[in-house]
Amino acid sequence: MMKLYAMPGTCALAPNIASVWANLPVELVNLERGEHQSDAYLKVNPKGQVPALLFDDGQVLTEALAILLYIASLSEVPELIPRGPMEWARQAEALSYMSSEVHSDFGPHFVPERFASFPEAKEDVQQHTYRKLEAHFRRLDTSFKEAGGDGLLGRRTVVDAYLFVLCRWMDSTPLDLSSFPSLAEFRSRLESEEAVIRALKRQKMTV
Repeated sequence: MMKLYAMPGTCALAPNIASVWANLPVELVNLERGEHQSDAYLKVNPKGQVPALLFDDGQVLTEALAILLYIASLSEVPELIPRGPMEWARQAEALSYMSSEVHSDFGPHFVPERFASFPEAKEDVQQHTYRKLEAHFRRLDTSFKEAGGDGLLGRRTVVDAYLFVLCRWMDSTPLDLSSFPSLAEFRSRLESEEAVIRALKRQKMTV
């Protein structure tokens, strides 16, 4: 039994969903806000962030990208396992883009004080990040449509669990996901799935 450390509202929802899709024996440890900086958790992940995947032998795997690809490699559902080296690379490519660029560009929205000291500067930083997010989501929406399937890469992969998280985060911004029809349909479809609802509930989140 592996333990996945998560916290409501975070990108830890992605490996949470993926582990349910993959039918893996993963116990979710849902931290309260602030608990990720506690001495007890810092012994698990000194970075003080979620997600973290703890193994029976004491090893810990961190970073959503790495955990998602690890889950894909262990999946008991064959369809989730990447099909050959190029698909492994494409999943890593998509996850790298979403984690290092799209996810990062939500930073000035969620915590503008880290990027600017004065109120007028914070507003400018946020307006800039909304323009960047709009461009990211336009690109993702186009890619999804061109893939011609039910996932960002044409079929369901663990990449879609991360994409789902990013789509949900749009609700907290002035941007409207309905402006990106392929992504809006994708999010709506996943939110009606029993596996996704189960993952949300165990992370104390709602549809």
